[in-house]
Amino acid sequence: MKNRNQTTILMGIVLLSALTACDKDHLIGSQIPETNKEPTSASIQGNVFEPALVDATDERIAQLRVPAGFRIAKFADQLGKPRMLTVSAAGDVYVTSREAGTVTLLRDTNADGKADFKQEVAKIKAVHGLTIHDGKMYLVSVKEVYRADIKSDGSLDTPQLLINNLPDGGQHPNRTLGFGPDGLLYITVGSTCNACAEPNAENATILRANPDGSGRMIFASGLRNTIGFGWHPQTKELYGLDHGIDWLGDEQQKEELNVIKPGGFYGWPYIYGDGNYNPHPRPMGDTTYAEILAKTTLPVFSYEAHAAPMGLIFYTGSKFPAEFQNDAFATLRGSWNRTQPSGYKVVRIHFENGKPTRFEDFVTGFLVNNNQAQFGRPVGIATMPDGSLLFTDDNNGVIYRVNYGQ
Repeated sequence: MKNRNQTTILMGIVLLSALTACDKDHLIGSQIPETNKEPTSASIQGNVFEPALVDATDERIAQLRVPAGFRIAKFADQLGKPRMLTVSAAGDVYVTSREAGTVTLLRDTNADGKADFKQEVAKIKAVHGLTIHDGKMYLVSVKEVYRADIKSDGSLDTPQLLINNLPDGGQHPNRTLGFGPDGLLYITVGSTCNACAEPNAENATILRANPDGSGRMIFASGLRNTIGFGWHPQTKELYGLDHGIDWLGDEQQKEELNVIKPGGFYGWPYIYGDGNYNPHPRPMGDTTYAEILAKTTLPVFSYEAHAAPMGLIFYTGSKFPAEFQNDAFATLRGSWNRTQPSGYKVVRIHFENGKPTRFEDFVTGFLVNNNQAQFGRPVGIATMPDGSLLFTDDNNGVIYRVNYGQ
């Protein structure tokens, strides 16, 4: 062990090993046959490194980097572990804390860009995702979906249970939800594991249901852990950022940006990246990797492995320059299993003619002390009615606000 924060692990993997295998760049003498009629063997190197947590001091926040013309400051702090965000048309900000099981209302009553009103408005165990639709708040925990009326003062009526039997959370309990252009409710359900054949077909999917929770169906599958998703304002296509498989080395599996279509299958746990085979688990029975690959929709873009994408929104506000219209912003919470950390920032995804073209840093600087420490892990993200951008940090309990101009 190099120090308390870093561990290097060497792993030899043979078929039926408890760990998954790795990508082409890290396999040594690998053999990945099409079926289990021949043995699979591989050797990889994996790394664990988590930057130390330091305080979000004024001096550190002043060193955060944003594009020219933008400025960033605290909107709220002392929030524990804030996760996902949604904002009402009136500018009321709602934030969840999965750890505390709370929904908190924040309000900037004097228009100085900082919250000066705070009220707990709901208590739901492990609540995570939330959204507002037709004047009602929708909330999701690990296995339940709730709906609550929003009162005139911004508080919530008692949440009504709509769904009580979502799959178990396992390794990925971070459910999120949103309403599509079709007026239907979409719910993300991560996998229970790093890579395995799930016994419940609803794990590793996006589900779709009616606004009252009825008519639930699997909309897309083979998605290991898609938390951030949204619809392009012009094309109405659904995009999601999926977390790659762990223990494939520093550079694999990269995070995926997918166009998510009804009935689509996105490869997990057998296919990853641009069509690579994952040696464990192997396809069952006589099914071959090639057969699974043939029905897999590959990502439209990939991003640094282990960056941990969390929130995704498309920008339609009027505050930022015109070239930001219909681009996306994504929060990257940051890696724990990479020699050099990835993520710990907010990125902009450029779209041209309705299609993604590149990723670009938008808010950076949370990694400090030569990448040995960090003071922010971005999670939730939302747009204010004035066009400014909010995002949460669930390590130091801060919500940041990004604005443009004076």
